[in-house]
Amino acid sequence: MDNLSGFEPELGGTFRQNAVYVDETVCIGCGHCSYVARSTFCLEPDYGRARVIAQDGDSEEIVEEAIATCPVDCIAWVNYNELSELEAARQHQVIRNTGLVGDKTSLIAKKNKKYR
Repeated sequence: MDNLSGFEPELGGTFRQNAVYVDETVCIGCGHCSYVARSTFCLEPDYGRARVIAQDGDSEEIVEEAIATCPVDCIAWVNYNELSELEAARQHQVIRNTGLVGDKTSLIAKKNKKYR
């Protein structure tokens, strides 16, 4: 229990009881959330999916706007205590390539269509 301030939710503190989480297997990498809530979200470099970089980066209202405008509903509030479990599970997730620019999948599809 190093570096606890006493403000943590599990200690009855004043931080919000919920945390924001992005399901990267659903995210399409549109970047809208990172535009709306720049201090909370970023696009991770490996797959271009949204990821939370700071739980207290933006106000709840700004984060709510980012959640409400996500085109695939991949961002949600989760219980603060569940966050570490979700982040640990993310290490084993398989993220499929969605045919983004520079992705070989789109080139192969074009090639296969050409030869039909």
